[in-house]
Amino acid sequence: MTTTDTPANKTGVALVRFRVLAYIVGVGLLALVGAMLMKYVGDNARPMAFVGPAHGFLYAVYLLFAFDLALKARWSVKGTLLVLVAGMIPFLSFVIERRVTHKVRAGEKL
Repeated sequence: MTTTDTPANKTGVALVRFRVLAYIVGVGLLALVGAMLMKYVGDNARPMAFVGPAHGFLYAVYLLFAFDLALKARWSVKGTLLVLVAGMIPFLSFVIERRVTHKVRAGEKL
C-alpha cells in the first residue's frame, strides 16, 4: 500500500467527490423546481426537457458518490439513507453536505 492509498486519504477523496456533487445536485434541484414552474405556470416546457434529465443523471451520480463515502466512512444505515434522500429535497443537500463534511473530518460516524 502506498501513502496515497491510505484509508484516510481514500475517505478524503470520496468526501471531495461527494461535496462537489452535493452542490451540483442542490443547484440542479433548484433549477428543476424553476423549470417545473416555467412548465406548469408559464406554459413553457423547453427548460424542463433539458433540466429534468440532467438532474436525474446527476442525482444518480450523487447517489453513487454518497454511497461510496458511506462505505469508506462506515456510516450507519440510517445516516446513509438520510444523505441519499437529501438530494431530493430543495436546499437540504447544502445542509447535509456541511454536516457530512464536519463529521467526516472529525472522524465521527453519521
